[in-house]
Amino acid sequence: MSEWKARRFWKQAEARDADGGWEVALDGRPVRTPGKHALILPTRALAAAIADEWDAQSDVIDPNSMPLTRAANSAIEKVAPQFSDVAAMLADYGVTDLLCYRAEQPKELAAMQSEGWDPLIDWAATSLNAPLNLTRGVVPIAQPDESIARLRSEVGTLDSFAMTALHDLVTLPGSLILGLAVVRGRLTATEAHRLSRIDEDYQAGIWGRDEEAMTAAENRLVAMISAERFHGLSQNG
Repeated sequence: MSEWKARRFWKQAEARDADGGWEVALDGRPVRTPGKHALILPTRALAAAIADEWDAQSDVIDPNSMPLTRAANSAIEKVAPQFSDVAAMLADYGVTDLLCYRAEQPKELAAMQSEGWDPLIDWAATSLNAPLNLTRGVVPIAQPDESIARLRSEVGTLDSFAMTALHDLVTLPGSLILGLAVVRGRLTATEAHRLSRIDEDYQAGIWGRDEEAMTAAENRLVAMISAERFHGLSQNG
Protein backbone atom coordinates (compact mmCIF):
# COMPACT_ATOMS: atom_id res chain seq x y z
CA MET A 1 0.00 0.00 0.00
CA SER A 2 1.46 3.40 -0.96
CA GLU A 3 1.90 6.01 1.76
CA TRP A 4 -0.78 8.72 1.84
CA LYS A 5 0.56 12.20 1.23
CA ALA A 6 -1.21 15.52 1.67
CA ARG A 7 -1.81 17.33 -1.59
CA ARG A 8 -2.23 20.96 -2.48
CA PHE A 9 -5.88 21.99 -2.47
CA TRP A 10 -5.61 25.78 -2.67
CA LYS A 11 -4.83 28.26 -5.41
CA GLN A 12 -3.49 31.19 -3.41
CA ALA A 13 -1.89 31.78 -0.02
CA GLU A 14 -1.87 35.25 1.48
CA ALA A 15 -0.95 37.06 4.69
CA ARG A 16 -3.69 39.14 6.29
CA ASP A 17 -4.63 40.92 9.50
CA ALA A 18 -6.04 38.83 12.34
CA ASP A 19 -7.06 39.40 15.94
CA GLY A 20 -3.84 39.63 17.90
CA GLY A 21 -1.51 39.68 14.91
CA TRP A 22 -1.34 38.23 11.42
CA GLU A 23 -2.44 35.00 9.81
CA VAL A 24 -2.02 33.03 6.59
CA ALA A 25 -5.11 32.25 4.53
CA LEU A 26 -5.45 29.62 1.80
CA ASP A 27 -8.13 30.77 -0.63
CA GLY A 28 -9.54 32.85 2.21
CA ARG A 29 -9.49 30.10 4.85
CA PRO A 30 -7.05 30.63 7.75
CA VAL A 31 -4.27 28.11 8.27
CA ARG A 32 -4.36 26.35 11.63
CA THR A 33 -1.69 24.40 13.48
CA PRO A 34 -1.69 20.58 13.40
CA GLY A 35 -3.46 20.72 16.77
CA LYS A 36 -6.14 23.01 15.30
CA HIS A 37 -4.96 26.15 17.10
CA ALA A 38 -5.18 29.49 15.34
CA LEU A 39 -1.88 30.24 13.62
CA ILE A 40 -1.57 33.82 14.83
CA LEU A 41 1.78 35.34 13.93
CA PRO A 42 3.44 38.36 15.55
CA THR A 43 4.54 40.20 12.39
CA ARG A 44 3.38 40.68 8.85
CA ALA A 45 6.87 39.76 7.64
CA LEU A 46 6.63 36.30 9.19
CA ALA A 47 3.10 35.78 7.91
CA ALA A 48 4.18 36.76 4.39
CA ALA A 49 7.18 34.43 4.49
CA ILE A 50 5.00 31.54 5.67
CA ALA A 51 2.47 32.33 2.95
CA ASP A 52 5.35 32.09 0.46
CA GLU A 53 6.15 28.60 1.81
CA TRP A 54 2.58 27.49 1.18
CA ASP A 55 2.52 29.11 -2.26
CA ALA A 56 5.73 27.29 -3.19
CA GLN A 57 4.20 23.85 -2.63
CA SER A 58 3.55 21.77 -5.72
CA ASP A 59 1.00 18.98 -6.04
CA VAL A 60 2.32 17.04 -3.01
CA ILE A 61 2.97 19.05 0.17
CA ASP A 62 6.53 18.70 1.49
CA PRO A 63 6.67 19.71 5.18
CA ASN A 64 10.49 19.68 5.05
CA SER A 65 10.35 22.64 2.68
CA MET A 66 8.32 24.67 5.20
CA PRO A 67 10.68 25.35 8.13
CA LEU A 68 9.03 28.65 9.09
CA THR A 69 5.60 27.02 9.25
CA ARG A 70 6.97 24.21 11.41
CA ALA A 71 8.70 26.68 13.73
CA ALA A 72 5.52 28.76 14.10
CA ASN A 73 3.55 25.62 14.91
CA SER A 74 6.12 24.74 17.58
CA ALA A 75 6.02 28.24 19.08
CA ILE A 76 2.24 28.02 19.49
CA GLU A 77 1.74 24.36 20.39
CA LYS A 78 4.94 23.40 22.23
CA VAL A 79 6.81 26.43 23.53
CA ALA A 80 3.99 28.71 24.65
CA PRO A 81 2.19 26.10 26.82
CA GLN A 82 5.41 25.19 28.65
CA PHE A 83 7.31 28.44 28.34
CA SER A 84 8.92 28.34 31.80
CA ASP A 85 10.17 24.78 31.35
CA VAL A 86 11.68 25.53 27.93
CA ALA A 87 13.32 28.69 29.24
CA ALA A 88 14.81 26.79 32.20
CA MET A 89 16.10 24.01 29.94
CA LEU A 90 17.85 26.46 27.62
CA ALA A 91 19.24 28.52 30.48
CA ASP A 92 20.79 25.36 31.94
CA TYR A 93 23.11 25.21 28.94
CA GLY A 94 24.90 28.15 30.53
CA VAL A 95 25.92 25.96 33.47
CA THR A 96 28.07 23.76 31.20
CA ASP A 97 28.48 26.04 28.21
CA LEU A 98 30.68 24.72 25.42
CA LEU A 99 32.73 27.93 25.37
CA CYS A 100 33.89 27.39 28.95
CA TYR A 101 35.57 24.03 28.32
CA ARG A 102 38.95 24.34 26.66
CA ALA A 103 41.39 21.75 25.38
CA GLU A 104 44.45 21.00 27.48
CA GLN A 105 46.37 19.73 24.44
CA PRO A 106 47.40 20.30 21.73
CA LYS A 107 48.37 23.91 22.28
CA GLU A 108 47.37 24.81 18.72
CA LEU A 109 43.78 23.74 19.36
CA ALA A 110 43.70 25.56 22.71
CA ALA A 111 44.90 28.71 20.97
CA MET A 112 42.21 28.38 18.30
CA GLN A 113 39.55 28.04 20.98
CA SER A 114 40.84 31.08 22.84
CA GLU A 115 40.90 33.17 19.68
CA GLY A 116 37.37 32.19 18.71
CA TRP A 117 35.67 31.91 22.07
CA ASP A 118 37.29 34.50 24.34
CA PRO A 119 35.53 37.44 22.62
CA LEU A 120 32.17 35.76 23.28
CA ILE A 121 33.04 35.09 26.92
CA ASP A 122 34.01 38.78 27.22
CA TRP A 123 30.73 39.76 25.52
CA ALA A 124 28.74 37.66 28.01
CA ALA A 125 30.53 39.34 30.90
CA THR A 126 30.00 42.88 29.62
CA SER A 127 26.80 42.90 27.55
CA LEU A 128 24.91 40.21 29.49
CA ASN A 129 26.53 40.95 32.86
CA ALA A 130 27.23 37.22 33.17
CA PRO A 131 30.95 36.46 33.65
CA LEU A 132 31.70 32.75 33.34
CA ASN A 133 34.55 30.61 34.62
CA LEU A 134 36.78 28.70 32.19
CA THR A 135 38.50 25.34 32.62
CA ARG A 136 40.79 22.95 30.78
CA GLY A 137 39.48 19.47 30.12
CA VAL A 138 36.02 18.06 30.73
CA VAL A 139 35.76 18.08 34.53
CA PRO A 140 32.69 20.22 35.39
CA ILE A 141 33.38 23.69 36.73
CA ALA A 142 30.98 25.70 38.87
CA GLN A 143 29.65 28.95 37.48
CA PRO A 144 28.77 32.06 39.53
CA ASP A 145 25.18 31.89 40.76
CA GLU A 146 24.70 35.53 39.81
CA SER A 147 25.79 34.88 36.25
CA ILE A 148 23.46 31.91 35.81
CA ALA A 149 20.61 33.94 37.27
CA ARG A 150 21.36 36.73 34.81
CA LEU A 151 21.36 34.29 31.89
CA ARG A 152 18.04 32.82 33.07
CA SER A 153 16.62 36.32 33.19
CA GLU A 154 17.90 37.05 29.68
CA VAL A 155 16.24 33.94 28.28
CA GLY A 156 13.03 34.72 30.16
CA THR A 157 12.65 38.08 28.42
CA LEU A 158 12.01 36.41 25.07
CA ASP A 159 8.57 35.71 23.66
CA SER A 160 7.48 32.26 22.49
CA PHE A 161 8.57 32.85 18.90
CA ALA A 162 12.03 34.10 19.86
CA MET A 163 12.33 31.22 22.33
CA THR A 164 11.56 28.75 19.55
CA ALA A 165 14.38 30.21 17.46
CA LEU A 166 16.73 30.23 20.44
CA HIS A 167 16.04 26.54 21.06
CA ASP A 168 17.80 25.46 17.88
CA LEU A 169 20.46 28.16 18.18
CA VAL A 170 21.42 26.78 21.60
CA THR A 171 20.84 23.03 21.41
CA LEU A 172 22.47 22.48 18.01
CA PRO A 173 25.84 24.10 18.83
CA GLY A 174 25.59 23.20 22.55
CA SER A 175 26.10 26.74 23.80
CA LEU A 176 23.74 29.23 25.38
CA ILE A 177 26.22 32.05 24.78
CA LEU A 178 26.40 31.33 21.06
CA GLY A 179 22.61 31.18 20.83
CA LEU A 180 22.11 34.44 22.69
CA ALA A 181 24.81 36.08 20.58
CA VAL A 182 22.80 35.25 17.45
CA VAL A 183 19.44 36.50 18.75
CA ARG A 184 21.15 39.63 20.09
CA GLY A 185 22.83 40.28 16.73
CA ARG A 186 26.37 39.74 17.97
CA LEU A 187 26.91 36.80 15.61
CA THR A 188 25.28 35.28 12.56
CA ALA A 189 24.09 31.69 12.71
CA THR A 190 26.87 30.75 10.28
CA GLU A 191 29.49 32.30 12.54
CA ALA A 192 28.03 30.58 15.61
CA HIS A 193 28.06 27.22 13.82
CA ARG A 194 31.70 27.70 12.80
CA LEU A 195 32.72 28.62 16.33
CA SER A 196 30.94 25.58 17.75
CA ARG A 197 32.98 23.33 15.45
CA ILE A 198 36.51 24.48 16.23
CA ASP A 199 37.43 21.13 17.80
CA GLU A 200 35.76 19.04 15.07
CA ASP A 201 37.35 21.07 12.27
CA TYR A 202 40.75 20.79 13.90
CA GLN A 203 40.42 17.01 14.16
CA ALA A 204 39.22 16.80 10.55
CA GLY A 205 42.32 18.70 9.49
CA ILE A 206 44.45 16.00 11.07
CA TRP A 207 42.52 12.80 10.41
CA GLY A 208 40.48 13.75 7.37
CA ARG A 209 36.80 14.41 6.80
CA ASP A 210 34.11 11.99 7.93
CA GLU A 211 31.39 12.36 5.32
CA GLU A 212 28.59 11.26 7.65
CA ALA A 213 29.71 13.72 10.30
CA MET A 214 30.02 16.49 7.72
CA THR A 215 26.51 15.84 6.44
CA ALA A 216 25.18 16.06 10.01
CA ALA A 217 27.10 19.32 10.51
CA GLU A 218 25.68 20.77 7.29
CA ASN A 219 22.17 19.86 8.42
CA ARG A 220 22.76 21.62 11.74
CA LEU A 221 23.96 24.71 9.91
CA VAL A 222 20.85 24.77 7.72
CA ALA A 223 18.65 24.46 10.81
CA MET A 224 20.52 27.25 12.60
CA ILE A 225 20.24 29.59 9.62
CA SER A 226 16.51 28.85 9.46
CA ALA A 227 16.16 29.58 13.18
CA GLU A 228 18.00 32.86 12.73
CA ARG A 229 15.67 33.84 9.90
CA PHE A 230 12.60 32.83 11.92
CA HIS A 231 13.79 35.00 14.79
CA GLY A 232 14.39 37.99 12.56
CA LEU A 233 11.02 37.71 10.83
CA SER A 234 9.14 37.20 14.10
CA GLN A 235 10.69 40.22 15.79
CA ASN A 236 10.82 42.76 12.96
CA GLY A 237 8.17 43.83 10.55
